[in-house]
Amino acid sequence: MTPESKKRDVALVVDDSPDTLRLLTDALDGAGMTVMVALDGAGAMRIVEQITPDIVLLDAVMPGIDGFETCRRLKRDAGLTDVPVIFMTGLSETAHIVRGLEAGGVDYVTKPIVIEEMLARIRVHLANARLTQSARAALDVSGRFLLAVNKGGQILWATPQAQKLLSDHLIAGIDDTLLLPPTMLQWLDQMQKPAAKPAPSAPFSSTEPLRLNYMGKAGPDEFLLRLAKDNAATASAEFSKELGLTTREGEVLSWLSKGKSNRDIAQILGLSPRTVDKHLEQIYAKLGVENRTAAAAVAANATQRR
Repeated sequence: MTPESKKRDVALVVDDSPDTLRLLTDALDGAGMTVMVALDGAGAMRIVEQITPDIVLLDAVMPGIDGFETCRRLKRDAGLTDVPVIFMTGLSETAHIVRGLEAGGVDYVTKPIVIEEMLARIRVHLANARLTQSARAALDVSGRFLLAVNKGGQILWATPQAQKLLSDHLIAGIDDTLLLPPTMLQWLDQMQKPAAKPAPSAPFSSTEPLRLNYMGKAGPDEFLLRLAKDNAATASAEFSKELGLTTREGEVLSWLSKGKSNRDIAQILGLSPRTVDKHLEQIYAKLGVENRTAAAAVAANATQRR
């Protein structure tokens, strides 16, 4: 294989029309692309098991598995998440266009196909896909555990390292989508209401020291989150063990030692300020101190001894 051939983009064309396949195969080959052909959705699924295309041109109306369902199945494969899918069809009604985009397509071209227009769209979507893949690869190499979700908590994308940490904690939704757990949905809902002033991060799991940090909106319905090891959770467990506190008291003391106010601690832990006050009373009694400053000093000394 020559160096030039290695650089050829791979296009998967899925269509049951011989004329369309011939037209696109000739045009894409002439544009320097390697072309794979499938006559139906099942054939497309068999091909992607062997090789990952750079772009997919997909007929919406086919016998057996139609293009919309084929696209949904393709997008369930993590390796195909960023591969752009362009729908091709004679159907131009808005409902069909919306259906194609909701299935995971990035574009919609009506037949008869204008080759120059199709090639231009392919170039744009290939360039966008490369930028996205490069950005996420760079984030992953730098150790950034990032993910994006929509307002319903559906995972839109995640860096590989974030996917590994999240794998045991997500909930399966409709069409094999992955969702944040209910407690995270409540927190995400609050983050979309700035007037509520929710905590900028929340514990992701009760079994592992992980926290989700809200980084901001990446799109109209795309929220960027960062997953991080919850050092506060680790510290609270140590406080509980070393100082004879309950798990919740250890959490309260951990945040108190970081200078958080009672109100801040209540928001972070999902408690009422009154409940935090009660926990502090118990903490003071168990530590033999009279105020938060003295309790913070005890916590600092315990940290230094580790």
